[in-house]
Amino acid sequence: MAEKAKILFLCTGNSCRSQMAEAWTRRLQGEQFEAYSAGVQPKAIDPRAIKAMAEVGLDISGQKSRDVDALGNMEFDYVVTLCDNARESCPYFPAKTKLIHRGFDDPPRVAEWVVNEEEAMASYRRVRDEIKAFVESLPEGLMPE
Repeated sequence: MAEKAKILFLCTGNSCRSQMAEAWTRRLQGEQFEAYSAGVQPKAIDPRAIKAMAEVGLDISGQKSRDVDALGNMEFDYVVTLCDNARESCPYFPAKTKLIHRGFDDPPRVAEWVVNEEEAMASYRRVRDEIKAFVESLPEGLMPE
């Protein structure tokens, strides 16, 4: 059996989008990819992200936010940045690592401007579903645009 490709999803806080991408990849593409997530400025996992993923049967409540620097010398086949800040702050990875950017809206930032919880959750659900569609497109979705 071929070795799984290692993929790292990187965003600023590792609190929402990258956590979703890691969970979706494990669920939908676990036979092809070994998924990880990290942040350039990690913070606690967003409770609304946990709720949005639970709605589709994925429990991310036990996942932990981690700093990309904590991954040490781990080598990845792919590093996918999910926000502009992570792309701009992305640390050095060996030349064999393919760096890909696929930006998604930041649900907490979008939710700042809404008036109720249901509207806030709508942004999390939309991004959750967009990330799912991206993960479903793998490995073809890892090709340059």
